[in-house]
Amino acid sequence: MTEERWPGEERLVGTRQQELEPEVPVDEAELDSGEEEAEAEPMPETEAEPMPETEAEPIPETEAELAPPEEQLGDEEASEAERDDDTPPPDEAPAEEDELPRLRAPGHAPGQLSIPDGYGVITGSSDGTRRAVGIVVSRFNGEVTNRMLESALDELELAGVARQAVTVVQVPGAFELPLGAMALAKTRRFACIVALGCVIRGETPHFDYVAGEAASGLQLAALETGIPVSFGVLTLESAGQADERVGKGAEAVRTALEMADLFSQLRANATA
Repeated sequence: MTEERWPGEERLVGTRQQELEPEVPVDEAELDSGEEEAEAEPMPETEAEPMPETEAEPIPETEAELAPPEEQLGDEEASEAERDDDTPPPDEAPAEEDELPRLRAPGHAPGQLSIPDGYGVITGSSDGTRRAVGIVVSRFNGEVTNRMLESALDELELAGVARQAVTVVQVPGAFELPLGAMALAKTRRFACIVALGCVIRGETPHFDYVAGEAASGLQLAALETGIPVSFGVLTLESAGQADERVGKGAEAVRTALEMADLFSQLRANATA
């Protein structure tokens, strides 16, 4: 038996089914559809993108082209100077022996002073007969100054100066030699003054000050008093140099006696 449908039956059946089904809100329907799509399409795994390295922005070529030639030249020189500063200086090669200054051997010029004939000449003598001599000596570096004093006293005996005509004054150091020499000279009891001392260079400039002031001070004492003051002060780089120079004491005595005799002859000629 065949079923026969009358017209409009299908439309009636559809409307009845819609009435029987529960109504679903629009939002829930959209949410359900979204969840179904999310379940259907899995999310791709995302990896952390590395941070792009920042580079200095290059100067546009247009700006470099617009700069004047003088500025471009200055920039090039500045860059070259920076490169020169960054590069370490090359090791300097040691100077060859031929390039080093040649030092002369220590000593003095040979020969004696020669004065032509026909001129009046006054020459002093180191004869110490009937002369009183004052000696001022420093105690500092006593090992050296003791030997210099012995050399000076021996030379005075050879020159004929009696012991009772010699007066020895001790001062603390070479810096005090000028003051002691000035005090002796101002008494007018001595024909000449002999100053003996020793200064040895150290690690500080103290040597230069003491040696320089001792020399200038002794010269000043002689100029202000008119009494010859001989310079018997050793200026050494080391104590070992004193062995060959302690004879400076005897040399200072000869110099003082000669200048005293010279002054005596000048005074005699002035009153003649």
